[in-house]
Amino acid sequence: MQTPLSVSHLILLYYSMEGKTRNASTLLLSFACIFLSLSTTTTTLSTSLQFQTLTLNPLPNKPTISWADTEPGTQTFTDRTTSEPSSSATTFLSVQLHHIDALSSDKSSQDLFNSRLARDAARVKSLISLAATVGGRNLTRARGPGFSSSVISGLAQGSGEYFTRLGVGTPARYVYMVLDTGSDIVWIQCAPCKKCYSQTDPVFDPTKSRSFANIPCGSPLCRRLDFPGCSTKKQTCLYQVSYGDGSFTVGEFSTETLTFRGTRVGRVLLGCGHDNEGLFVGAAGLLGLGRGRLSFPSQIGRRFSSKFSYCLVDRSASSRPSSIVFGDSAISRTARFTPLLSNPKLDTFYYVELLGISVGGTRVSGISASLFKLDSTGNGGVIIDSGTSVTRLTRAAYVALRDAFRVGASNLKRAPEFSLFDTCFDLSGKTEVKVPTVALHFRGADVSLPASNYLIPVDNSGSFCFAFAGTASGLSIIGNIQQQGFRVVYDVATSRVGFAPRGCA
Repeated sequence: MQTPLSVSHLILLYYSMEGKTRNASTLLLSFACIFLSLSTTTTTLSTSLQFQTLTLNPLPNKPTISWADTEPGTQTFTDRTTSEPSSSATTFLSVQLHHIDALSSDKSSQDLFNSRLARDAARVKSLISLAATVGGRNLTRARGPGFSSSVISGLAQGSGEYFTRLGVGTPARYVYMVLDTGSDIVWIQCAPCKKCYSQTDPVFDPTKSRSFANIPCGSPLCRRLDFPGCSTKKQTCLYQVSYGDGSFTVGEFSTETLTFRGTRVGRVLLGCGHDNEGLFVGAAGLLGLGRGRLSFPSQIGRRFSSKFSYCLVDRSASSRPSSIVFGDSAISRTARFTPLLSNPKLDTFYYVELLGISVGGTRVSGISASLFKLDSTGNGGVIIDSGTSVTRLTRAAYVALRDAFRVGASNLKRAPEFSLFDTCFDLSGKTEVKVPTVALHFRGADVSLPASNYLIPVDNSGSFCFAFAGTASGLSIIGNIQQQGFRVVYDVATSRVGFAPRGCA
């Protein structure tokens, strides 16, 4: 491409001409060249941005689910001496995931979306509170008998966004369980209930299971709890999990068999909760997928290679279920990996290193790795979270990203702010639009987002908003809207997380 002449070049050219040719026509021609030159430069700048097409879909309605509670081909993986069978058992688990909206009472698509944003705000507040708590634990007095303090482990199950259906006990009783990368403990409501919240399925009765076993107070398994309790009457181990919103679950710490689509996993450490109070709705309990030692992936690590992955479907564009896989089959060949970082004061979360963000193919100048740094005291950093919907960035990073996107999307008609979103557009009457690309740059992995992962419908009138938000906290969170369509691979064995585009097929 030829370099346009500058204004000074044209003026010098004019004065170098002989006097008789320096007439008004030449001057006019010179300034016409200047105008064309500047216009060409402006056009070049505007077209240098990279764009992609966003197909406009409405807010998703309440999903419908259908599950068979019994499946043939049952396999069992267990060890009678420890809760971690030998590594010679190599297989994989695969189950469907559904969005928590499917367990909600009949609501309009708008009400479902508004509820999702309310849950999201509560969850982010709890995540930030948990990360800011010294050592990730709250040393206030616990409510349950036999405890000297509470165990803090992730978030209230009511804020989890995805669930599956598992069999609990022998014979298996099938229940809905929320899956959550921000929590560690596995627990389920158990009869008899001192206080239980309403759930879709009957409450699990451990006396009707041949595989249920209490853990004695003096057992090494009981000592895996940070603050174990002991029933003086039964001499059995007790657990309590408290959450940032005041919710809690108390009961017996035990071992039980879980069944995933015909595959039985024996001697899983879980809490059998007889007193469960707070913001818990719908599902029977929680399957913690965090990085801590009591999480489900940590417990089954030797059996399933310390690997799992999920792919979350964009519900506004597809009715297919999402899925989660445990084992070697969880690894995608097309995934790009970034190293996991360790937080010295909190082992639950999956921390990664975010180096920068691009808009329209150009790095946003106001966003640097220093804004996302996890320091030596465990403050700051970036986590990948399945239960947060909208990605939160430290305020300075968000403002820089938002402003860059606004410039790139200046051709779109703006709309009023909506809830936590301050950058919205009126796209009513359109079926598709061109929007600037957005890419997240992790160490070793550049993740280019589909347009529907960052410009989302917020009502049924054609309003779409930029699905990022700022936070005053130093903690940034990559939420599940930005993860949609990717197979997100947690290779804990080699301490890395990967992203495989178009991974839900």
